Amino acid sequence: MRKDPLLKHTITIFLFGLSIVFLLNSCNSSGKENRTSSKTETQTVTKSPLKVREADLPPYMAKGRKVYRQVCLTCHQANGGGVSGLNPPLIQTKNVLGDKNRMLEIIFMGSEAGLEDNKSEYANVMQGYGMLGDEEIASVASYIRNSFGNKAEPITVEEVTSFRSANKK
Repeated sequence: MRKDPLLKHTITIFLFGLSIVFLLNSCNSSGKENRTSSKTETQTVTKSPLKVREADLPPYMAKGRKVYRQVCLTCHQANGGGVSGLNPPLIQTKNVLGDKNRMLEIIFMGSEAGLEDNKSEYANVMQGYGMLGDEEIASVASYIRNSFGNKAEPITVEEVTSFRSANKK
């Protein structure tokens, strides 16, 4: 039985290509192992946010996260870190963890350029979000106060309603 030279040539090229793929893959894998130390791996794991499912959150936090994603995320980022020099972070700041009325004031009325927090100044103006409903504001404020490593008492709908009534113009 005579073998087809084209078939022999095709098989040779295929095996050569396959060996190149294996060689490149093994080089790539070993390079990753050499470049990544266990310390770096630990830092990467601790820096990446834990994915929390909506169903695992209390209802006000799930609603707050939804409002945050729709209204706040663009400026304050998914991790609450803000944008250096432009939009303040929402992590461990007095405006978030301090007096509830100060946070509500910022949410309702916004803030002017030059807002200072933690000895940094932020250039962007934040519009007020008083057009949101009391439940939405309570939920997003409570979400921010209890996300990104923050731990603070939630803001209730009643507190938002009271603030709105006291600050009507």
